[in-house]
Amino acid sequence: MSAMHSILLQFGSFPPLRTYGLCMALGFLLGWLAAVRLCKRTGQNADALSSLLTWLMLAAVVGARAAYVLEHWSAEFARQPFSVLRVDQGGLMFYGGLIAAALVLVVYTRVYRQHLFQVTDLVLAVVPLGHALGRIGCFMHGCCYGKITSSWIGVCFPRESPAWWEQVSAVPPLLERAALKSLPVIPTQLIEAAANALLFALLATLYPARHYARGFITGCYLIGYALLRFAIEYLRGDPRMAVGPFSISQTISIGLLGLGLFCLAYAKRRQSAPSP
Repeated sequence: MSAMHSILLQFGSFPPLRTYGLCMALGFLLGWLAAVRLCKRTGQNADALSSLLTWLMLAAVVGARAAYVLEHWSAEFARQPFSVLRVDQGGLMFYGGLIAAALVLVVYTRVYRQHLFQVTDLVLAVVPLGHALGRIGCFMHGCCYGKITSSWIGVCFPRESPAWWEQVSAVPPLLERAALKSLPVIPTQLIEAAANALLFALLATLYPARHYARGFITGCYLIGYALLRFAIEYLRGDPRMAVGPFSISQTISIGLLGLGLFCLAYAKRRQSAPSP
């Protein structure tokens, strides 16, 4: 199967509409709408939520881009530093965005005197929906691809795609420069998109139940995504920075797994505590 359609529409000399940018925008929009819907279903203030989501989206984009640039500076940005601003062309690291958004959340809850888990439970219930759309954008752009495979699930990316360049540039080369497409690779983007969609369905179902203590949804998300991402990293074929035997994303996943377990323990303790 052939993949990658990075440019969706092109009108003359106008800048093209890139599929990656469109998927990212749709992910934010659908996540926003889902959060507002959950907010209204549980009787919370949707207007205050909209203001928070605006700041979270900005922080997520800046943090995700900054993390990607730091990891790929010498290879992609040292000679063309202004390309850092071309977010629509891909190049976001999810964990960078998650950490930046978390910092904004901490500041927000302190300023407005809200319980941190009350806010994170709602926000993290819808994050997987936006993330699923973002991974579809990755697939259409050709980034975040998997390892070479002979399986029927393998997809081929076209000439000059990231996967094609990686295979042509390997030592020794895995592919001839005359090749019109890459060798088949695991579609890790679509696998992660599907897993995120399932995680969203689970959390969006659990959240309105309201019989879970604060922190439960947060813990479920952190544990679920940490396990998912840790496993997916073993299937990735694009260049990855490592910390010992693990990639950076796997190292962060281990930390988030521990944080998620803490959140569940906190929620269980709150739920079992006697009412005053």
